[in-house]
Amino acid sequence: MNQPLPGAAVRPFSSFDLPRPVLSALASRQLDTPTPIQDAVIPDALAGHDVLGKARTGSGKTLAFGLPVLVRLSGGQRRRKAPRGLILLPTRELATQVRDALVPFADRLNLSMALVYGGTPINRQISAVTAGVDLVIATPGRLGDLLERRALTLDAIEVIALDEADHLCDLGFYKPIDAILAKTPQGAQKLLLSATLDGDVDRLVRRHLPVHRRHEVDSAEDAPADMTHHLVVTRREDRVRVARDLIAGEDRSIVFTRTKHGARRLAKQLSTAGLTAVDLHGDLNQNQRERNLARFRNGTADVIVATDVAARGIHVDGIGLVVHYDPPAEHKAFTHRSGRTARAGESGIVVTLATPEDLRDVVAMQNKAGVSARRHEVEGRTLTLAGLATGGTLTKLAPAAGGAQRSNGGQRR
Repeated sequence: MNQPLPGAAVRPFSSFDLPRPVLSALASRQLDTPTPIQDAVIPDALAGHDVLGKARTGSGKTLAFGLPVLVRLSGGQRRRKAPRGLILLPTRELATQVRDALVPFADRLNLSMALVYGGTPINRQISAVTAGVDLVIATPGRLGDLLERRALTLDAIEVIALDEADHLCDLGFYKPIDAILAKTPQGAQKLLLSATLDGDVDRLVRRHLPVHRRHEVDSAEDAPADMTHHLVVTRREDRVRVARDLIAGEDRSIVFTRTKHGARRLAKQLSTAGLTAVDLHGDLNQNQRERNLARFRNGTADVIVATDVAARGIHVDGIGLVVHYDPPAEHKAFTHRSGRTARAGESGIVVTLATPEDLRDVVAMQNKAGVSARRHEVEGRTLTLAGLATGGTLTKLAPAAGGAQRSNGGQRR
């Protein structure tokens, strides 16, 4: 059964104006109760409104925008080179995961989909969209390539969805997305989902969704009650040992590094120390990335070491531990990284490693994120996950101005 997140409405999916095939597909997957963002977005999207949704990673955004997109396209006529639906995403991994999540519903509605992203041969993608598909799921860069080659047109677009719009803009895609939206018909329905709504995301909203229904549900500033934060102060030369000791107590963990070289090196060091670790970063080709992600998902690897950009494609439930091996400089990155755990009502632990020299900056960054962390000094001793729960000193940090993530630094439940 789908477990609603805290605050979820009690009304079932069957109360929405969804076609019987979609309800049947939901029931076959034991999805009967929507998450808060699904409950908020789906009715307005089904009614044809432009919708702006603010929600954190792991809150159920894919079906929140995906089901209305598919319903909007059902029963329409398929045309060559002219898809009627478009979903834009920041990474190829996320594009693939969204496609996989929507396949059961698209099949019930007799809708065809095509994946369009870089890192793979373009000719096969050109053939797919030229033959005619109902929905294109794309990253902006490769979609732009296909538009330049006139492999498809956006003249027939009826509905367009942008997921993780803040990350799309962080990657420098504001101008391409602005141009893509400008190429769609004026009356096309637009759905935009994001963890934050400032900066370039706000510019996109003002330019392309001037009249919309807005929902802020389970957002990045509302951290899961079962996410616990720990700040571990350690010498730089001890970080690998400390990370290994913590990761050894969890079945599935993600470790973040600042650089591609750092991810590659740390994965090797953890593997040498007896863990099964894989890396994920921009230097890997598509086959390598997919192989490493598959090993992590199926449990043959128990830890993945990733950079920020690469990790935005990781959407895996059941991750119990996030380790900030290299703490980010920016609090939004900290929030996004931490959001890999404590998803969909589950509990999770977030550990930030800091050297004494970096401690002041790390504390300031966590303060901006509104985090209360339990602080541990580990010089000369072993620290395990069990030790995290029973030791350390809880430091209350003032929330950042304007509201920020608030997270529990107490024991994991």
